[in-house]
Amino acid sequence: MSSPLGEFLDAHRGAELHKAARALLREPLLLAGGPQADGFRLVRRYAAELREWFDRNTGWPLRVDAESARLLRTPGTAADPTHPAREVSRSRAPFTRRRYVLLCLALAALERGEAQIALGRLAEQVVLDAADDHLAAAGLEFTLERRDERLDLAAVVRLLLHLGVLRRVAGDEDAYVSGSGDVLYDVERRVLAGLLAARRGPSLITADGFAERLAGLTAETALDSDELRFRAIRHRLTRRLLDDPVLYYDELSDDELTYLTRQRAFLTSRITELTGLVAEVRAEGIAMVDPPGDLRPGGAALDLTDVRMPEQGTYGHVTLLLAEHLAAASGPVAEAALGARVRELARQHAGFWAKSARQPGAEAELTGQALERLTALGLVARTAAGVVPRPALARYAVGEPVVRPAPGSGKAPEQ
Repeated sequence: MSSPLGEFLDAHRGAELHKAARALLREPLLLAGGPQADGFRLVRRYAAELREWFDRNTGWPLRVDAESARLLRTPGTAADPTHPAREVSRSRAPFTRRRYVLLCLALAALERGEAQIALGRLAEQVVLDAADDHLAAAGLEFTLERRDERLDLAAVVRLLLHLGVLRRVAGDEDAYVSGSGDVLYDVERRVLAGLLAARRGPSLITADGFAERLAGLTAETALDSDELRFRAIRHRLTRRLLDDPVLYYDELSDDELTYLTRQRAFLTSRITELTGLVAEVRAEGIAMVDPPGDLRPGGAALDLTDVRMPEQGTYGHVTLLLAEHLAAASGPVAEAALGARVRELARQHAGFWAKSARQPGAEAELTGQALERLTALGLVARTAAGVVPRPALARYAVGEPVVRPAPGSGKAPEQ
């Protein structure tokens, strides 16, 4: 029989492994220093167990050394645009096309550069590389002479600082943007080298189109046996269950749906054991739901999503109310009609919403942000016909209230 001490140690170890996995899934690149240090220490302690789990169930390699832990995580669906890179600021504004190009050019310049670099020097290299004929043909031009272009480069650099690729030595990005100063950085080359999560190097891909090149980056090795094909299906399904808010059956191939039908309990239980996510199975698909911290194994831990619902504040309230409204709709709803609904809601909740949300014209921004959140969560789809509710949105539908008598009143309960 196991002793109470042994049971306690097993539970403690399980809780730590659970937190380590959640830390990696929340931030696939963890550094030994800074705000992620606690998560990094746990990942390093349980590296062997985590490496085995991810390799078996997802095919994602895990690399851990004394300075960083990197889960080479590739998404279940490469064409999902609802979770972009975002500014490292309170606004969390999504990256534009120009910022993505600047990010790639900056990474290429840092790869060729020295152990230290100034922001002005990095900008010069980016401008030189941006003169490439392919970028010009795509309508992209960078001189970094305008303030908005320098703001874009500063946003890229702040993301690299957050990721640990750069470490600020002296100066400030705001001074560079205003033209009054420069910034000096150390380049963390080990972190930079592990940043790209791809099956093949970009220089080995000869396809022309963006979709084709992206497919080439993430293409798996050709499979020549049933065992390898089943393993590939298991990897794809587990990735999507971990990555996607909802896995809808109608998005799967026949082989994937057949495998999931037979192995659903095994797949979802493995994810629950590692992460604490709970499978919510419906007729249309599966959602791995993150329960409150006090219901998770090991208690409170890191949230696993960059988009939460419900969420506090004006934007969170707008999103929840629009979700309720759309859940009651029988078909597509025009975005203009949703804007009108938000104007009505602003009058109803004037005492609780931020003052800016009650200004004329604010409904367009409120509606847009709410729809971005609902789309990212797999609850609605934005189409040419309007906003279409998806099946998972039904969990936010509000039914008719049921009035029940007080205990001991002697009246039959009302249905």
